[in-house]
Formats: sequence, structure tokens, C-alpha cells
Amino acid sequence: MSDIVESSLTEIAAAIRAKRVSSREVTVACLARIEQWQPKLNCFISLEAEEALAAADAADKDLANGRIRGALHGVPLAHKDMYYRAGKVSTCGSKIRRDWQADTTSTALKRLTDHGALQIGTLNMAEFAYGPTGHNAHFGHCRNPWNTTHITGGSSSGSGASVAARLVFGALGSDTGGSIRGPSGMCGLVGMKPTWTRVSRHGALPLSFSLDTVGPLVRTVEDAALMLKVIAGADVNDPDCSTEPVPDYVGALRDPVKGLRVGIPKGWLDADIDSAVGQTLRVAAKAMASAGIEVIDVTPPDLATLSAHSMIVLQAEATSLHGSWLRERAEDYLPQTRARLESGFSVPAVAYLDALRARGPALAKFVETTMAGVDAIMIPTLPITTPTIEATDAGGGPNMARIIMEIMRFMRWVNYLGVPSLSVPCGFDAKGLPIGMQLLGRPWAESTLFRIGHAYQSATAWHQRVPSI
Repeated sequence: MSDIVESSLTEIAAAIRAKRVSSREVTVACLARIEQWQPKLNCFISLEAEEALAAADAADKDLANGRIRGALHGVPLAHKDMYYRAGKVSTCGSKIRRDWQADTTSTALKRLTDHGALQIGTLNMAEFAYGPTGHNAHFGHCRNPWNTTHITGGSSSGSGASVAARLVFGALGSDTGGSIRGPSGMCGLVGMKPTWTRVSRHGALPLSFSLDTVGPLVRTVEDAALMLKVIAGADVNDPDCSTEPVPDYVGALRDPVKGLRVGIPKGWLDADIDSAVGQTLRVAAKAMASAGIEVIDVTPPDLATLSAHSMIVLQAEATSLHGSWLRERAEDYLPQTRARLESGFSVPAVAYLDALRARGPALAKFVETTMAGVDAIMIPTLPITTPTIEATDAGGGPNMARIIMEIMRFMRWVNYLGVPSLSVPCGFDAKGLPIGMQLLGRPWAESTLFRIGHAYQSATAWHQRVPSI
């Protein structure tokens, strides 16, 4: 297979199972690609080449003996360096944990391994998963493979860059305010932020226990459905993890979409949004309509209030987790991370509790009004095109704070409601950088979002574009 690295996760898994290519061949191809791209992108924190090759050989031996471990047998992946593995270093993108070894293994990683996936290394990320750009002065900034002067988005920066550059076939990210969807949108990937508690968070670095969500960054909607099916479901090690049954996400992709309805909040493609983003989503809506999906206007949610509540919860919970280190090792944080965390000390307990209490009614209102009569909502992933590293780094000028707030505007409130959101690439701007759209649904409606997203990708080819070195 000459196009090994350009295959999707689903395609390469099928090719390995059918013995059209070996796991070793696939892993060698990924390592060669990493050697070429890593100096330009800086998306890996650690590379585990020999271990990955040994695991690939073991997978090939199992297959030769008639044993298939699971849906991801022999497929090389890499993950954000915040998923713990017993006895392995997990830096969490920080100086404080640069040499810290976990004594437990993430449930999500274990499930991927149990289904045959290999881990080829650990990926760069914003310090302690608290930053929307992908900057990290401890390990060096991660760079966008479509244009290395631009950000990848954060905090799952290495996940976005590595999968987009075809270095691995998929990666875990985490999403507390957009950290899966942002890098997916900016790097031209599919990113699924599932319903809150859909996936176990055991063994994953916490940031905000009321908002943190585990999910995949991949190349196609089909890949996302496959990977979520593997990692979702109840976990005795995470008492907050939902016991809601996990459907056959991949099988549901075959269900027809004709008659489904997608809503666009009135005015959201016109006001305070980059014209290229708005036009791209209008074209995407037409493609959905051509597939038999009805696209209609819906009542917008109260974006300002929902975003404010989300920020209160995030600040209070993140600072609570970091309180001791902030008092004892403040100098070991990057300035932007420290400033974000210190802001949580000023959040009144009453404001935090009010925000938590308002969450249930806000979700009920969203379902009863904005989602009334529709199966999904379509909005931009970002209201702006992907900014540069310079414009969003410390000292980036007077517009830096505004740009960073804009990055999060259409994502943060989704975490507060806890609903699923699928980011899908839907075009490119004039500079050749990807533009993404989000498909939002009711709680536990991931299958519906996957069906709509898959129908869209079946009618378009944006996800097939590959960045050039």
C-alpha cells in the first residue's frame, strides 16, 4: 500500500485485518512520516518507536495465529500527554510533572489497547490542558501542519497536528471548553466531544470535573464513530461515568438521513463572524440539503449567560485542583496558565453554586427551545479563521485577548450544557487553513450527529485533503 499514511483509521484497520498490509509496515510508515514532520510541527513530547514496533510484531503474530484483538488491531495511535499509564511518565505539558510517573492506567487507553491499538508516543499539549491556542514554552509550541506560522488550537494541540499531518491514524484529546473541537476545526479534522460522562475520565488529568470530556480526534466521521464505540461506556473506576448503553455508532451510519432536520441559530452566520466562515457554513448547509436533510432557522440560546456560567465553573474547579501548587510552586507555571488559574481565587462560592444550580434548567431550555423540532444544530467551530502563533502568544499585542476569547466563543457554552458536539471540516480560507463546523445534539445523541456528519462527508471531500510539507 503506497498510501498507507493517507488511509483513514477505519481503512487501515480493515487492511491490517485482511492482511493486505502488516502492522509493522504501517508502524514503520508512521515513524518515517514522524521523522520528516516532527522537526516542523513539534507535536510529540515522547516517541516510543521500539516499543511500538515490538507491539506491531506481536499484533502481526497474533493475526497469523488467527487471533484478532479488536476493531483497532495493529493500528498505531498517539495521545495527548495527560492520559496516565502505570510506570510511564505523563508530563501533562508541564514543568511540575515533567518526570512524574503514574501508578494507574487510563481507562480510555486500556480500552484502546484491549481492542488492539498501539501507542507510538505521547503528544504535545497546553500546560495542564488549560489553554485554547496550543502554546507551550516548556516543550515548545506545536504548529499547524497547514501553515506552521499558525496555531493548532488547544489544549489538544499535538493531537490535532499529528493526525492532520498523517503521522498517526487517531488520537485522544480532552474537551473542557473546546479542546477537542478547536484543534479539529483548525487542523481540518473530525473531533467528537461526546455527552458529558459518556467516556470514563479515570486516569486522565482533571481540569474541571463538571466539564471535562474525553473524545477522539480523527480524519473521518466513520473513524470517530469507531473510536468512540471502543472507549465509551460505564467504568467501575469512574463513579461519574454514565451507565447509559453504548449504541453501535458505526452501524448507525448506514441509516438514512432523509427527513432529519438541522437547525441554524438565527443570525449566527451573519453577526460578529468572519465572512469566510459564514459563507463556508452556508455552502455546507446546501450540501446537507442536497443529501435530504432539511435545514431551518432556530431560536438561538443565551450564549452570553451560558458562556459566563461555564467560565465560572471552569475557573473555580481548576483553581481548586491547583491550589497547593499555585501557593508552593507558582514560578513553575507558564505566565498565561498561572494567570488563568489565579483568576479562580476570586470566584465567589455563591457564584459557583449558582452556576451549577442553573445548569439543569439551562439544558432543559436548550432542548425545549433551540432544539425544538430539529435533530441537530449547526454552528461554526470558530467564528474566526485560524490566527497566527505570534498574534496569540504572550506579547501578541492589544488584540491577543480578544482573539483568544473569540476562539472559545462558540465552544465553551457547549461544555456547560454537557451536550455532544461533532466538529467536521467544511472548507478552507483564502490562506489555505481549514474551517470547521459543529453539529450539536441532545444528550446521548452521538449516533444522530455521526449520521449527519457522515452524510455530509459522503457528499464532500474536504476531509480528504492532506497538508504538504
